[in-house]
Amino acid sequence: MFFRRLNWNVVGWFKTVSAISYAIIIAGALMIAYNLVVHHYPIKLGLSFTGGTDVTVKYKAPTTADAVRAALATVNVTDAQVNTLTKAGDDANERFTISTQVDFGDQTSKIWNALATAGTIDRTQSSIEAVGPSLSHEYLIKALEALVIAIGIQFGYIAFRFGWNYIFGLVTVIALLRDAAMMIGIYALAQKRADDAFLAAVLTVIGYSVMDTIVILDRIRENVRLMPGQSYDAIVNTSILQTMSRSVNTLATVVVTLVALLAFGGASLQNFAFALLVGICSGGYHSIFYSAPLVAVMRDRQLKDAAKKREELRASGGLRAPKSVAEARAQEKDAAERAAILAARRERRSEKKSVPARTTGPARYKRKRVAPPAGTAVAEPEYTEYDEDVLEYGHEEIDPLDAQRAGLHDEQLELGHEEIVLNLEDHPIAQEFAAHEAAVGHDAKSADEHGAAAKPE
Repeated sequence: MFFRRLNWNVVGWFKTVSAISYAIIIAGALMIAYNLVVHHYPIKLGLSFTGGTDVTVKYKAPTTADAVRAALATVNVTDAQVNTLTKAGDDANERFTISTQVDFGDQTSKIWNALATAGTIDRTQSSIEAVGPSLSHEYLIKALEALVIAIGIQFGYIAFRFGWNYIFGLVTVIALLRDAAMMIGIYALAQKRADDAFLAAVLTVIGYSVMDTIVILDRIRENVRLMPGQSYDAIVNTSILQTMSRSVNTLATVVVTLVALLAFGGASLQNFAFALLVGICSGGYHSIFYSAPLVAVMRDRQLKDAAKKREELRASGGLRAPKSVAEARAQEKDAAERAAILAARRERRSEKKSVPARTTGPARYKRKRVAPPAGTAVAEPEYTEYDEDVLEYGHEEIDPLDAQRAGLHDEQLELGHEEIVLNLEDHPIAQEFAAHEAAVGHDAKSADEHGAAAKPE
C-alpha cells in the first residue's frame, strides 16, 4: 500500500532506466571484446565447459591462499581458482580446493612438487583428478535452440492470454533478452566463471522475470476497463504503483536468501548464488521500471503508426500505392468486394422503397437534422455513400470497413481493446415496442387507472 500513495511518474523514467541498462550491457560487451583480444575467450568458462584439473590439498600447518597461488605460478598456472575448505577437526587455512583449466594428465608429480613449496602436504587427505569437458559445443547449441523455442512459446502464449495483444508478448521477450544480456555483461565485468550453475541460474531468472512481468501486465489489462477515459500512460503508471509492493516484497525476500547463501554457502554454491543474485535483481528492475513502461511506449508508437496510415489512406482516396504485386492484387480484391457490398446495399434500399408505407401501428421517428445557423459554412462529410441509409429508427448503418477508415474505432483503440457492447435498449425493435406501448398507454400507471375507471360502482 505504500507505493500506491506515491506520486511517481514511472513511465516518465523510461529513458533514464533504458540508459542505465544500455550502459551496463555496453560495458559488458566491451569487456567481452577485451577478453577476446587479450585472453582469446569472451568470458571465463568453468571446468564443465573447458575441462582441466581439480585438486584438493591438505597441509599439515596453516598457510595462505596467496602462498598457494604463488606456488602454482611456478608451473605456469595463473588461472587457478583457490578456495579455502574447512572440515571438522581441521585448523583454519589448512585445506584448499584448486580448479584450473590446465590439464596435467599423467604429470601429477609436477603440481604436487609445486604445491609443496607452500607447506608440508598431507598426501593421505589430498587428491587430484582430471576433469573432462562435460558440456560440449553441441550441448551449448542444443541449449540455445531450446531457449529460443521456449521464448517463442512464451511469446505466443502471452499474446494469446492477453487477447492476442502482441505488444505484451513482445515486451516480455525483450525484457528476457535484456536480463540475459545484463547477466552475461556483469559476469564478464566481475571475471566470474560461467559453468553449468550459470546456465541453471539463467533459466531460473527467465522464469522469475516472466512471472513478475505478467502480474504487472495483467493489472494493466484490468485497469483498462476500470479506468475509462484515462490516458494509457496514466493507466500503466497506476498499474505499476499498485503492484510495486508485491514485486518489491518478493524481490527482497529472495535477495536476503541469496545474500546469505553467497556469504555462507561455501565455494560450491557461491557461483550459483552470485548468478541468481545478479539475474533476479536485474529481472525485478526490468519488470518494474522497464517492461511495463515499454508497453506504454509501444502503444503510443502503434497509435501513431495507425494515424499515419489513416492519413495516407485519406490522402490517396482510400487506397495507398501498392508495394508489391501481391498487395496490388489484394487491393483489387478489396475493391471488388467493396463494389459488391455497395451493390447489395443499393438493391436493399430499392426494395425498401418499393414496399408501401405502413398505414397502421405506431409512428416511427426519423432522426432530425439540425440546420446550421445562417452564414455558417458546412463541411461536406468525407464518406457520403451511405447517407441514404439513415434508418427510420434514428440509427445509421456504417460499413465496418468505412468505420475503420473513418477512424470511428479510435476511442476503443486508445483503451487498448476493441470491445463489443450490446445495448438492447437502443435496438430498433426495442424502440418500436416502447413507442407502441407509449402510444396505446400500456404502462403500469395507465393500466391501473384504466382498471379503476372500468370497475363498477
